[in-house]
Amino acid sequence: MTDTIRLIDSIASYHAHVYFDGAMERAAAERLRAEVAERFVVRLGRWHEVPVGPHTLPMYQIAFETGLFATLVPWLILNHRGLSILIHPNTRSPRRDHISDGLWLGQRRALLPEQLPEDSLKADDAGAPNTEPAGTAPI
Repeated sequence: MTDTIRLIDSIASYHAHVYFDGAMERAAAERLRAEVAERFVVRLGRWHEVPVGPHTLPMYQIAFETGLFATLVPWLILNHRGLSILIHPNTRSPRRDHISDGLWLGQRRALLPEQLPEDSLKADDAGAPNTEPAGTAPI
């Protein structure tokens, strides 16, 4: 463990990985994805129907800007539909971001740390949003 203070401005963005296992959870993940798209300006990632990278279950990713954390994360806390969701910062330490510094909603799921680099030259940003909420869905 290190005593070095890390500054919050080292967080470039956040990811929320929404996991599903089986047809019922897949359907719940579809509903959650649509509800997020109706309400938030985010980048919704591709559906991964099989485990990919450090993730041991099918999932999709929601990438979002740091300023959205205080609204999106509480909404997910209340509306995650029983799904497992890993929310993690994007810094220059991908392994630490996923393994040590992430927050879990629902059941914690196994990750494969060896699939993640310890360090990166650049932190992932949220990317360009691909949702256009109408602003009429309640948050």
